[in-house]
Amino acid sequence: DLFGSDDEEEDAEAARVREERLAAYASKKSQKPGPIAKSQILLDVKPWDDETDMKELENCVRSITMEGLTWAASELKPVGYGIQKLSILSKVVDDLVSVDDLTEKIEAFGDLVQSVDIAAFNKV
Repeated sequence: DLFGSDDEEEDAEAARVREERLAAYASKKSQKPGPIAKSQILLDVKPWDDETDMKELENCVRSITMEGLTWAASELKPVGYGIQKLSILSKVVDDLVSVDDLTEKIEAFGDLVQSVDIAAFNKV
């Protein structure tokens, strides 16, 4: 055997060491937490008519508190016929906050809110 190896025991030992290292690496990697998935959501909150108090509407929306939810900038945008909608930005942790739950809580202010639309949804 010109190029062969007589050291089959060493090959088995190297394979065992390699398997131990792979197992240690896999267990270490599984314990490491992954990145936290976050999203930015731009919501358009539409009032019933032009007589709706938009400051009160914004205060009601911002009064919603959930773990993993933070409110950011807001702006009033004209819709038509003197009616304005509230565009408000929220930052959420995807595992903690459901977008459907958030829109339902905003729509619960039925005296002020006609509907809620998602204008933009971006992963951060």
